[in-house]
Amino acid sequence: MVDHLIQFATNHYILVGIFVVLAALLLAYQMQGGGRSLSTGELTGLVNKDAGVVVDIRPTKDFAAGHIVGALNIPQDKLTARVGELEKHKAKTIILVDAMGQTAGTHARELVKAGFTAAKLSGGISSWKADNLPLVK
Repeated sequence: MVDHLIQFATNHYILVGIFVVLAALLLAYQMQGGGRSLSTGELTGLVNKDAGVVVDIRPTKDFAAGHIVGALNIPQDKLTARVGELEKHKAKTIILVDAMGQTAGTHARELVKAGFTAAKLSGGISSWKADNLPLVK
């Protein structure tokens, strides 16, 4: 199988080159994210110091099934319209939590442009669950 891959790459070096460039660009775009990525421990530390506010951007149904203690629920499709609700927390870091850490970066970037300090939970609520941390319903 590796022989076939090598043969394909040598016969189609232009296609392989384009693929490598596109993969690198995609990786660079994903790495720039929005705000910084926090581990579950860093999130807990910020919240315990009253320096962070958790905003769960999952749909209300998912939020109701289990969320981080004290988290606010603003579904991602309503975040832009409801950003005014976060004004009272502008002095703190807004920590966005989604299902798996894939969309929170985009929304954190929007909050940074609006003048907030924003971060995202790396891995989303899935990483929270994987670390066996408590959820409330």
